[in-house]
Amino acid sequence: MADRDEQSRLIQSHPEAVLVSARLPLRANLTVLENVAVVLQFRRGADAQQALGSATDLLERVGLGHCSGWRDPDLGHEERFLAKLLRAVALAPPIILIDRPGRQLPDTHYPPFLDAKLSALEDRFAQCWIVDYEWNAPLYPRRG
Repeated sequence: MADRDEQSRLIQSHPEAVLVSARLPLRANLTVLENVAVVLQFRRGADAQQALGSATDLLERVGLGHCSGWRDPDLGHEERFLAKLLRAVALAPPIILIDRPGRQLPDTHYPPFLDAKLSALEDRFAQCWIVDYEWNAPLYPRRG
């Protein structure tokens, strides 16, 4: 993206997309498991047990099962990012928009990290778009 305005226009022009962003925090009063499950309950009408089961499966797929009971203050950057990603993926959207992954994963070599985690989840979304600065485009393989 050339600038913040271009990024905002992209996001607004795709209401079918689900955004993963530093600007969209986890619910601090919920555990990681509950943060993922609540999306299924309120956006898809799943009952609590079904939502928790689906959320548990997603957590296990990306190796996050060990922190399912943790809350936001207990999470590192990678765990927080993955919880947000799973919250988006749980909805099985046509497009996932990941906003500036370097900002969300400051201590991680994020291109291979993203590739591995998105590969584990790729049956759950049609496309994944990385919203980042133009000069970072070579860091990301095309998905979808």
